[in-house]
Amino acid sequence: MDIIKTGLAAYGMSGQVFHAPFIHANQHFELCKIVERDKELSKEQYPQANIVRSFDELLQDKALKLIIVNTPDSTHYEYALKALQAGKNVVVEKPFTTTTPQAEELIALAQEKNLMLSVYQNRRWDADFLAVKEIINKGILGRLVEFESTFARYRNFIKPNTWKETGEAGGGLTYNLGAHLIDQALQLFGMPKAIYADIATMRTGGIVDDYFFIHFLRPALAPSLKLSLKASYLMCNAEPRFVLHGTLGSFVKRGVDKQEAALLIGEKPDQLHWGEENEQEWGLLHTQINGKEICQKYPSPAGNYGAFYENIYEHIYLHQTLETDARGVLNVIKIIEAAYQSSKEERVIYLS
Repeated sequence: MDIIKTGLAAYGMSGQVFHAPFIHANQHFELCKIVERDKELSKEQYPQANIVRSFDELLQDKALKLIIVNTPDSTHYEYALKALQAGKNVVVEKPFTTTTPQAEELIALAQEKNLMLSVYQNRRWDADFLAVKEIINKGILGRLVEFESTFARYRNFIKPNTWKETGEAGGGLTYNLGAHLIDQALQLFGMPKAIYADIATMRTGGIVDDYFFIHFLRPALAPSLKLSLKASYLMCNAEPRFVLHGTLGSFVKRGVDKQEAALLIGEKPDQLHWGEENEQEWGLLHTQINGKEICQKYPSPAGNYGAFYENIYEHIYLHQTLETDARGVLNVIKIIEAAYQSSKEERVIYLS
């Protein structure tokens, strides 16, 4: 069997929740080495993996075929560059990089060395997003006229001792959750002609942005669509995750995909009914089908972040299309940069 020997660059929340469980559960991967600078937390769950103390030490292992760069945002470019230069295939956490030129440089280097460069846009496999995608593809709402995607969080204080709150190593909600919402919108509707954004720091004592509203103007695949993306850390009572309106009806989905919450309490992705929602969690569909009005729950497909790593294997060994190719994620960074510019200058920014 073809095995992808894998090294994990960090074992914080991202490594423990989003990467190690799915690598370990996939028979085509072997989690060989994990970077832990001064702890040995991974030994309990992954005793077969060797702990190393630095990223450079990780790269020295010639047997490793894949490196997961899941370190703070500001290190993504540097570490991905080093991994590619060392001849490794690379998965980079979102956001891919913090600037477009950095992203373009990494893409060019990967192409030059004939290496895989993937961005971990795992929320393409959220149950709610899969339901939305299915409804749009089936044309159940007729011609779509309005699309709202909102990610609500509530933390009305500044969390201590985390780089995501200090701004020293990246962070900020637009690069964090914005990278997901923008990527999902691009998957559905293509690149907008222009964007307008409002980005702010709303919490008392905050340093990084904790609110954004981004409006896509004339997206390529639906030029007349009114498309808005929003996230905030001050939504105590959450707005719907998705709201879709079309010429035949509407779809409203509340709640968020349950995979992250399941992983945080120690559940494993190979368990029965992984990623499935119960009927109470499904979105409400109110539309017309064959001239008959219906108002009922619409079943969500099961969420499955494991599909990301299965596609990595299929690409490396079976030469299938890489769904999360960095070349296809480059526009996410372009839009984030344009969003900051739009908010700062209080104007519409046109995209090339």
